[in-house]
Amino acid sequence: MSLFESLPIFFKGDKIYDIVYSKDFGGISDFSKSYNSTKTKKICIVSDSKVASYYMDAILDVVKNDYSKVVSFIFPEGEKSKTLDTVKALYVKLIEERFDRNDILLALGGGVTGDMCGYTAATYLRGIDFIQVPTSLLADVDSSIGGKTGVDFDSFKNMVGAFHMPKLVYINLSTLDSLDERQFYSGMGEVIKSALIKNSDFYYWLKENINSIKNGDSFDSDKLFYIVNECNKIKKAVVENDPHEKTGERALLNLGHTLGHALEKHMNFELLHGECVSIGCILATIISKNMGYLEASKADDVISHIKDNYKLPKLPEDIDIDQIVKNTHNDKKVSGNSIKFILLKNIGEAFICTDVNDEIMKDAFITYIKDYN
Repeated sequence: MSLFESLPIFFKGDKIYDIVYSKDFGGISDFSKSYNSTKTKKICIVSDSKVASYYMDAILDVVKNDYSKVVSFIFPEGEKSKTLDTVKALYVKLIEERFDRNDILLALGGGVTGDMCGYTAATYLRGIDFIQVPTSLLADVDSSIGGKTGVDFDSFKNMVGAFHMPKLVYINLSTLDSLDERQFYSGMGEVIKSALIKNSDFYYWLKENINSIKNGDSFDSDKLFYIVNECNKIKKAVVENDPHEKTGERALLNLGHTLGHALEKHMNFELLHGECVSIGCILATIISKNMGYLEASKADDVISHIKDNYKLPKLPEDIDIDQIVKNTHNDKKVSGNSIKFILLKNIGEAFICTDVNDEIMKDAFITYIKDYN
């Protein structure tokens, strides 16, 4: 195994888990031998049909001698599988295979797999262990980190969920070689979000390097590692200070998500999550400018960078803006009658604003459709 480094995650001074970077899956066996030295535990590999076709055999080969039983659970790929029905099917599998509280799940895939598998782990027998093995850029830089798990309910994004920390996040960067272009740029939606909330230097690095990160079908591995590691350091700092989103700082990670989630629901999940986050970041930037928090020149810089480089999907010209704004009131970030909207005071400096009303959101969306779509 070629190991880049490990990034430890701490809570209240105690290390909870490591984010491990590698170029293959071999290090998962090292963890398993330490975690399951008596070889009495069972493991279930959870993955969607597409990711499983690429990597399930490799994972099974790595862990086959480290557990008393190794089983797999494969579900249809896509956001539409991120439901309680899929969780129920996984419960049945675990019960049939006699999994108990000493056993462990492994989430192999992108954000859908990690969120759904993590929620199952959080709720099966009141909580069992799980490992995150992300295979998408979006999962590498965001959804696999920090212990948020959940599923969609009635088309409402992540409405049912729990905080449940993994035992390990293992990032095999070579899996990104199988990403198609659309998935790559979806992941970049969460990358730019991270830079905008906490790290202006990282933002300007992205501006300078965006065209050389991915050339055709290949990635610059050094730049890719830098991107993933910088995002994870940002999320590490935020999550360690506010692991359960109680003090407010963790809410900063929701930049672009309020209107992004509302758009994702309105489009019936036909757009990728990261695409909606990118559009949501532009909308939040427009609002930040319109409300006088962010200088116009910096707002224009952010908007043009995302619009010109992230290959955003074109929205219907007659999209129902009123309905999208209405959807925001069913978001988890609503407190009382106020939405905790994340805005920018500067590039790299986000804050929580509770003064963003429906008209402000509508005006921003009208501007987006008119000038940037």
